[in-house]
Amino acid sequence: MSGELKGRVALVTGGARGVGLAIAKALGEAGAGLVIADNGTGIGGEGADPEIARGAAKALGNGAVAYVDSVASPASAAAAVDLARREFGGLDILVNNAAILRDGFVFKYDPADWEAVIRNNLSAAFYASNAATSLLREQAKAKRGGGEYRWGRIVNIVSTAGFYGNYGQAAYASAKAGLMGLTRVTALDMARSNVTCNAIAPFAHTRVTETIQPANPAQAAYKERALRIDAAPVGALVRRLCLPDADTITGQLFGVRGRELIVFSQSRPAGRTTRGDPADLSQYFTKLETDLEAFNTEPVL
Repeated sequence: MSGELKGRVALVTGGARGVGLAIAKALGEAGAGLVIADNGTGIGGEGADPEIARGAAKALGNGAVAYVDSVASPASAAAAVDLARREFGGLDILVNNAAILRDGFVFKYDPADWEAVIRNNLSAAFYASNAATSLLREQAKAKRGGGEYRWGRIVNIVSTAGFYGNYGQAAYASAKAGLMGLTRVTALDMARSNVTCNAIAPFAHTRVTETIQPANPAQAAYKERALRIDAAPVGALVRRLCLPDADTITGQLFGVRGRELIVFSQSRPAGRTTRGDPADLSQYFTKLETDLEAFNTEPVL
């Protein structure tokens, strides 16, 4: 272990598999104490297997503990934060990664599926952030770690679907777009406590990638490339954002695709007119393309 994050404590939701596990490994290898929150549900949110989180925590070692209930309720998310406090004496890093996927065209989507995806992918992140930020503010006032508290980090795992869009992903894209809004507000609200909040859109081989159903040869090529991208670089970026000298990086949206690190622009005015005619601004219009089309290029591995 490098020891760069010794004394820090991290809670990673959805941390037992895929991108979440890669993040947990990176933080654990840097010396952070770990709470792996993962109820072992299927990609669509059905079923649960507590042994998945317990097995991951055991494999990670260094005293990592498992939290095996869903964090998609205020009480459960608060209990996960409290587990970190009881087991390790506090919490410094929250990674909101847990997500489910239920696709369907907007004109025939089941509202129950909408509610489930929003609850698991967006509300759960708010619940965890709500509980964690209260503790982080207390720790800042108590000068946890000695001196001015600068250990606090929140990282939200988003998706390019949230700002590009993709066919049949109304709920998933909406939740991820909302998570970017939550990132900006959390960064602003926690600035006085020296707690940062950033978002990462990962490109990696995950259960979500495996579910892609190509609609054309270009999308088939995208999926083939995506399945070759390891999740470890995502974990490496989260670790980097948690280091002491990253305390001024906040409110940003990053992308990671193999060895490529991307910082995305965020919506700001691109053009103006006083005539009230949208056609006057057509040169600034955003192309209607999916994230699969926008990133259908060879990754740097």
